[in-house]
Amino acid sequence: MAGNVNELRNGAFIKEGKDIFSVVTYEHMKTGRGSGNIKLKCRNLRTGAVLEKSYITGARVEEADVEKKKAQFLYKDSDTYSFMDPVSFEQFSVQGSVLGEQVKFLKDGLDLILIVSDEEVLGLELPLSLNYEIVDTGPGERGNTVSNVFKEATLDNGLVVKVPMFMKNGEKIKVDTRSGEYVERVK
Repeated sequence: MAGNVNELRNGAFIKEGKDIFSVVTYEHMKTGRGSGNIKLKCRNLRTGAVLEKSYITGARVEEADVEKKKAQFLYKDSDTYSFMDPVSFEQFSVQGSVLGEQVKFLKDGLDLILIVSDEEVLGLELPLSLNYEIVDTGPGERGNTVSNVFKEATLDNGLVVKVPMFMKNGEKIKVDTRSGEYVERVK
C-alpha cells in the first residue's frame, strides 16, 4: 500500500523491496523556494542497521504490512528465544539475531509486543522501562550516599548496569530499555 512520505511519523513502517524499515526519526526540511525534503532515520528490521533516507516532499513510499502481536517471553535456549501467545497459548521460537540488542532486557514471564510481517517475527517492542532485582553488586562505601558515584550490578536476568554506590543486593531498580541505564530505586 503506497502512502505519502509527508504522512510518516516516528514508529511508522515502510517497505523497500524485501526490506522493512521502522522510522526512528522524521524531519521535514523546508527550503526557500521549491519543494522541501523529508529526512528519515530508519532501522532495517531484518538487519538492525540504521540508515538515513531522504525524500522530496510529496514522494510516495510503500507502507509495510506490519502487525503488532502481544507475547510473553518464556525462556532462552542457546541463541533461540521462546515466546507464548497469551490468547492461544501457542508457543514459538525466534532466533536471537532477529531480536538484536534488546534481548539483554528479556526476563522470564515478561509481556511484550512482537513486530510481525507475513507470519515472520521481525523484532520486538519493550516497555520504556522495566524493573529488575540486583543479585550481585560490590559493597557500598560507608557514608557514601552521593548519587553520582556508580558501581556495577548484575540483575536477576544477567544484565549488568551501573547503579549508585548505596544500592545493595536484593534491592529492586527500574532500568530504561532505550539506554540500558539505571533510572531509580523501586519500593
